Amino acid sequence: MRFLKLIAHCSLLIAFLLLTACGATFEQIIPTDRPTETATFTPSPTRTPGRGEPTITPTFVPMTATGGPSPTPLLGATITSVVVNVAPTQLNPNAPRIEFFTSDSILGVAPGSTLTLFWSTRGADTAVIYRLDRSGQRTQLWNVPPDGSLAVATRSSERGTVEFVLSVGEAVLLTEMQLSIPLACPDPWFFSPAPNDCPTSPAEPSALIEEVFERGRMLYIAPTDTVYVLFNDGFEPAWIDFDNRYDPTVHPESLESFIPPPGFYQPIAILGYLWRGNDTVRNRLGLALQPQSDYEGFVQSAFATEGTENMYVSSVDGSVLLLVPGGESWQIIGPAAP
Repeated sequence: MRFLKLIAHCSLLIAFLLLTACGATFEQIIPTDRPTETATFTPSPTRTPGRGEPTITPTFVPMTATGGPSPTPLLGATITSVVVNVAPTQLNPNAPRIEFFTSDSILGVAPGSTLTLFWSTRGADTAVIYRLDRSGQRTQLWNVPPDGSLAVATRSSERGTVEFVLSVGEAVLLTEMQLSIPLACPDPWFFSPAPNDCPTSPAEPSALIEEVFERGRMLYIAPTDTVYVLFNDGFEPAWIDFDNRYDPTVHPESLESFIPPPGFYQPIAILGYLWRGNDTVRNRLGLALQPQSDYEGFVQSAFATEGTENMYVSSVDGSVLLLVPGGESWQIIGPAAP
């Protein structure tokens, strides 16, 4: 029995030695997490600098000149302004409220007539109504009760819209509402199709003189005794106006010593006096391409910006000349008469 136990102990010892010998050459491998892939970014294509987006070039609606004024309805298409009743501006929930601000002439009023304003407020003891000019400045004011009506006379010279502001409260408790009322267009244009703007006055019949030059034209308007020089040489200003200084009792009609080349003409009288006496006019215009034309036409204007007007003048060929204020530009509107 002791012998068997001895053999068992020896077997265990031998097995242990064998395992120890094998472990000396065994390399233990420790598993690791799979490496994470690194993202690679490809730049997105960028727009090439220097290439702009295409722009829409505005075009002027052609207009055909007629021999006389074209009818325009009193409350028709010439009323281009839209009635605007702006929502009240209320900066603080505790500020007074404007229930309504309107007029009995909300669809339009003839210049020179009287309109009535109506309003109602809540949470206010008094109110103020302002009248705005064409630039949006507050020019008149009325201290009024919180609810009521007010008759306001318009001026016969006004065009476009009349604008009012109702104001209640002050500072952070201020609430205001704006009211725009369109003005009817009382005067027709002398040509058709007519511009969207309303003319400032009826078309004025006028004796006119016009002459075409190499780089522009000259135009004389008798009622104002003014000469307009219109350039098409690309320089500024595009047109200049001059008071007429020609006196036929003193100044010669033409210069006998000046003989223009074949196919050209010497301007005479009113136009010629200015052309000969002003180096800028003469050099920018060049020589006349045809004799001057004396004819009867019309002159009419429309508001452009505050204090300025666009002027429309009949041309001898049946088209209309548009002079933009400040010498900025001039245009020929509509085709010539056949």
